Amino acid sequence: MTPAEALAFVEQCGLVLVSARGPVPRLTEAIVNEPIEGSWWGHSKSHHIFAILEAVCDSDDILVCRLVNGKLTLVHRRLWPALVRMAKRFPAQNISKIRQEHTAAGHHVNHETSFPGWVPADVSEQAKGMGEEEALALLGPWAVVPEPALKRSRRLRSQR
Repeated sequence: MTPAEALAFVEQCGLVLVSARGPVPRLTEAIVNEPIEGSWWGHSKSHHIFAILEAVCDSDDILVCRLVNGKLTLVHRRLWPALVRMAKRFPAQNISKIRQEHTAAGHHVNHETSFPGWVPADVSEQAKGMGEEEALALLGPWAVVPEPALKRSRRLRSQR
């Protein structure tokens, strides 16, 4: 898979996990077109996977965050209005934009931009014109949280 093909995959899916297991596809497995057992770093194509992930994460059309189950998630720009519309359903830290920096010393440093600081004005405007049902449909079934569970999680947060 090339970087362009990986971007097309994320655009088609709307959102994907980088490598964690969850309710949406994993980009690392799509890159090598096979299931990966254990860490992708141990895969024979790990250098290729890394290069593709870097290219995709550097795209202006990709939001890197921890949206799905708190795991690294890539959200294509076409879903940003839906995400903004439904932001109240997600913990704020899960919709912060993450940018990874690779230092000269070989370390990885995460820089986060809190929501809504990363949201472009045009996306905010699109979100205002979107209904809740439309937004949930775009985000997919994983985002539909039963109302009692949503209320319970709010109560737990307010008790902290």
